[in-house]
Amino acid sequence: MANASLFDRAVAVLFGRGGHQPDQDAQLVVELTDMIVDTVEPKVRAHGRYRQELRGCVQATVAYLREIASAPVQPVVLARASWSTDPRLNAFFGRADDVPEFLGRSQELRAFFDDPANATVDEAFALLAMKREEKTVLGPRMEDGLLREDVARTAVNFTRHRLVAPSATAEEARLEIGRRVMQRLAQVALGRILAIDRQGLLHGQKRSYLANKLRYLRLAQDGMEGLVEDPAAIARQIEAVQHDLDQVDKNYVEAKAGLVTLDGYIAQIREVFSQPQEHVALTLRELRLDRMNIKVGPRDAEPHHVLALAELRVGDRVDAVVAFARCPRSELPPVVDRLAQAERYL
Repeated sequence: MANASLFDRAVAVLFGRGGHQPDQDAQLVVELTDMIVDTVEPKVRAHGRYRQELRGCVQATVAYLREIASAPVQPVVLARASWSTDPRLNAFFGRADDVPEFLGRSQELRAFFDDPANATVDEAFALLAMKREEKTVLGPRMEDGLLREDVARTAVNFTRHRLVAPSATAEEARLEIGRRVMQRLAQVALGRILAIDRQGLLHGQKRSYLANKLRYLRLAQDGMEGLVEDPAAIARQIEAVQHDLDQVDKNYVEAKAGLVTLDGYIAQIREVFSQPQEHVALTLRELRLDRMNIKVGPRDAEPHHVLALAELRVGDRVDAVVAFARCPRSELPPVVDRLAQAERYL
């Protein structure tokens, strides 16, 4: 990504500890504006007032990132012994042994601990990302003091676990969320520009086809075909093709109008960054689960735990459940030499 060092520094300021001063915020908005422009469409720099035009939307994004950064999310310790005592770990993994097995499959985590620079680091901090899936199952349930069998219940399952960006400190792991939010917003803005450009390519192809067809019909009208075919029929075809050609040009002009100028590029960027929560959101929600990962209602008397989950929403869908994770080096199983294991049975 363009200006990676500036990007990381800006996100570090937003997700760092301590207060912030108005003059620091002003400089941060300027730097973030330049980073966004260079990432999405560098041509915007040619606009004499691009910083002023984008100041409001960048300020909105800064406020939104600070809101995410202040979310109280406690890290979960990925340790086998914690599976029976930490409700989150119990919900995320089906068995205690699944925890070290999962850590052992993470190439990113192994690479982090194998790095000589981290030789003295006893634990890594990372983002744990998972998919949350729900399905209806039949099971027993107490209702009005009576045990009923085969009651429809909702079972929750967490799958596709991933460890993202192992780091030496919790602060670095938190920064990864800020980076990814900013990258997503830049991706949405750039995607809108690419969509318009694609419309331009399709317009060129369709226009070329219709223009050639129009020339073909006019040649037919003026040539030998005009002697044997009904000239009125050929004229109607010419009129229909000309209408289609005019409509293609009209549609393209309307679609392209927003991007043919630097102001148009700025408008696309402003629309995305002024409403960042519409494109990517990290929201906290409560989930009540029993030890079997069955959802429990707020008024139900069944024993359960209330889990605070951070859901990453991209557009209108939940993309992942994320949690800050502490990964002790001691929990990482040794590398298994599968070839040597196989030879033992030969």
